[in-house]
Amino acid sequence: MIAQPQDFPASIPPAPEKNLRAIRAALVTAQDREAFDAGLRAVLDEVRVSLDLSALNAFVHRWWISACDSAKDPEGRRRMHARAEQIIVGEPSRRGRSWREVLTERGIEL
Repeated sequence: MIAQPQDFPASIPPAPEKNLRAIRAALVTAQDREAFDAGLRAVLDEVRVSLDLSALNAFVHRWWISACDSAKDPEGRRRMHARAEQIIVGEPSRRGRSWREVLTERGIEL
C-alpha cells in the first residue's frame, strides 16, 4: 500500500524543499533570515577558496532543519528568539524544574 497525501493530517505543514530558496522562504523570524544570509555569504566565500562543496551541503542541511522547525511551529520559533533576546540583555531567567526532577517523576533513575 502506498501512502497518499490525504493519509496525512492536514494540520502538519509539509517540510520545505531542501534548497536555499525554499529554506530561506520558510524562515519565519528576522533573526533566522539575517543569520542565514550572513552564513550563506561566509560559506560561499569558503567554497570559492576551497572548491569543496561539503561546507555548503552541511550549511543547507543545518538550515533545512531550522526551516522545518519554523514551518512546524512558527510561534515556537518566535518565542525561542524572544527568550534568547531576554537572556542576552540579562533579564532574570524563570527557573523551571530540573531534568533530574522530571526524570525522577517519570521513574527514571540517573
